[in-house]
Amino acid sequence: MGTAADAVLTFRDATDADVDALVELIESAYRGESSRAGWTTEADILHGQRTDPEGVREVVKAPDSRLLTVESEGRVVACCQLEHRDAYAYFGMFAVSPALQGAGLGRTVIAEAERQAREGWGVTEMHMTVITVREDLIAWYERRGYRRTGRTTPFPYGDERFGIPQRADLEFELLVKELA
Repeated sequence: MGTAADAVLTFRDATDADVDALVELIESAYRGESSRAGWTTEADILHGQRTDPEGVREVVKAPDSRLLTVESEGRVVACCQLEHRDAYAYFGMFAVSPALQGAGLGRTVIAEAERQAREGWGVTEMHMTVITVREDLIAWYERRGYRRTGRTTPFPYGDERFGIPQRADLEFELLVKELA
């Protein structure tokens, strides 16, 4: 495959058959040594899992939720959760294969997710939460039109389904983008 921008991408909703591949993708993008191949790693701030098959399956089956799956040459290379919440959509579970990060694939995926949420649900905003110490990631979202709100929620310390924190100052900040 050439660059991510050159690849033929297929966007579709995930099914139960995709769960294992999606868990593997999400884990590879955020946890462990494999995540260090890309720039989205959380390996220095969180150990343990980022998600599990049950968590992915819940998103796939939830009535107002979709797990947008991106394939290239027959393999899953990216994904993101879209959840319809009244006048806005929630964007989460975003992962791009570490080997393909930095080539524009993430930009393409988020733009398509925003388009689908706006056109499919008629929402006017996209919301997401990002760990506040992830300044590089927040800056990336800001370059895509997201704004920091200053509204934070605590990290779920003690719930290992979300990882094992390596520092005591983790919290999430709400980022919002107006969808034109």
